[in-house]
Amino acid sequence: MEKPSPPPSRWWSRHAYADRRPLLHARARTFAKWRNWFADRDFLEVDTAALQVSPGNEAHIAGFATQFVGPGGDSRPLYLHSSPEFACKKLLAAGEPRIFSLAHVYRNRERGPLHHPEFTMLEWYRAGEPYGALAGDLAALCAGAAEAAGSALFSHRGRTADPFAEPERITVCEAFARYARVDLARTLSRDGENDRGALAGMAQAAGLMPAPDDSWSDIFSKLLSARVEPHLGEGRIVILDEYPASEAALARRVDGRGEVSERFEAYACGVEIANAFGELTDPDEQRRRFVDEMAQMLAVYGEAYPIDEDFLAALAHMPPASGIAMGADRVVMLATGAEHVERVIWTPLDV
Repeated sequence: MEKPSPPPSRWWSRHAYADRRPLLHARARTFAKWRNWFADRDFLEVDTAALQVSPGNEAHIAGFATQFVGPGGDSRPLYLHSSPEFACKKLLAAGEPRIFSLAHVYRNRERGPLHHPEFTMLEWYRAGEPYGALAGDLAALCAGAAEAAGSALFSHRGRTADPFAEPERITVCEAFARYARVDLARTLSRDGENDRGALAGMAQAAGLMPAPDDSWSDIFSKLLSARVEPHLGEGRIVILDEYPASEAALARRVDGRGEVSERFEAYACGVEIANAFGELTDPDEQRRRFVDEMAQMLAVYGEAYPIDEDFLAALAHMPPASGIAMGADRVVMLATGAEHVERVIWTPLDV
């Protein structure tokens, strides 16, 4: 008996593709517009390798592992990068002052309306410039995406944000006070030993019951996700600034205020679209933070990743710099009004 034909793919069948085609063409126009924007400002586009000795060292970002086998049969583990960050910073150490990358990156354990295991990240760096300049870049690039899509507004599931309006800037502590009625600043410590008990009590008062084994960081993340993020980016883009130092493994601390860091995230329509840092360049401090992050990962997930020693060596030669990673697919999704990120990815995973 002849075997039945398999059902057509979700994305390449003519009907499915015709429905997505206008969104994908808007994506192509957006990427071209972004490249022109960077070229006009003397940024150099760099093409970083996906295979690395480490996928990254953040506790809650899972990597894809593979194996390199040499001509003689010797082998060693390698990973697909979760960001071009380590490679880009090595290029800053080598002397490049302004660079950007439109890179395919890979993160395991992530799939849903806002997540895909392989996605495109737009990352750019300014050597010798303050990280506040990145907010202006972000606003211009978001406006460019809307123009390329022919949209007046970013939209997602009934929510809108004006990409042409000046973004609102609010600190993490201000946002927790405004939306969760939580005095986050009272729980922060310069030495990183934040007050877990105090934050747990505030979370309960906000109607969120922490688990007995939740750390301060776990409770912070749950409050951010449940009580703060849904309010961000309504009407216009929001810059959520000055993250607790414990939540910014790759950022330098704010001068004179060691409990918070030079890190901001940007939101539109309740969706996180970018993550920016005043970059940490102290290799000893970076090593300590990586070790702490990997200890957390091992405790939670039962695995940890190697530290890229070449990256730490490069930090000693890297100039003061600022950098930002933007979810390119998410921004196109918002600019086109798509409900799911896979609708704006050319060839989404078919499993």
